[in-house]
Amino acid sequence: MIALATVLSFIRIYKLPWGGSITLLSMLPIAIFSIRHGVAKGLGVAFCFSLIQFIQGITDGLFGWGLTTMSLIGCILFDYILAFTVIGFAGIFRKKGVAGAVTGTAIALLLRFVSHFATGVIIWKSFGELWDGFSTDNIYLYSLLYNGSYMLPEIIFTCIGAAVLYSIPQTKKLLAPQD
Repeated sequence: MIALATVLSFIRIYKLPWGGSITLLSMLPIAIFSIRHGVAKGLGVAFCFSLIQFIQGITDGLFGWGLTTMSLIGCILFDYILAFTVIGFAGIFRKKGVAGAVTGTAIALLLRFVSHFATGVIIWKSFGELWDGFSTDNIYLYSLLYNGSYMLPEIIFTCIGAAVLYSIPQTKKLLAPQD
């Protein structure tokens, strides 16, 4: 599942200029693993995935962004390690059927959004022009809009993917929680 998630993370539908992108369901394999095997194992797999995402971040120029040492450490911890590890919480309602799979996935991805939002406010302290003609001096609004612009579609698409997979009888049986 880590390999599948990694391959899907390279299929970017849209990439924002300062990090963040909409991918082809890259978090769904990690969510499925967590739903199938439980939160503890899901967090372990999600942590491994976070390390791979960090390596991808390095290749995308993470160290060239001009961050101070402390900001860089904070960015690594909150924009990569924590943000992707929380996907392991997708299995929190794993025994509640399709609704549990979708709800757990949504909660996990909302936690990822919160991590990115906090990083935007605390570390990046971003403000300025978001899109042509729209700018703001409010760092909270900027972080909400910037991170929400890619995380909201990711959450919606991933939850739809989970709902579809867990609604099809053949895949539902394959993906059923394992105890």
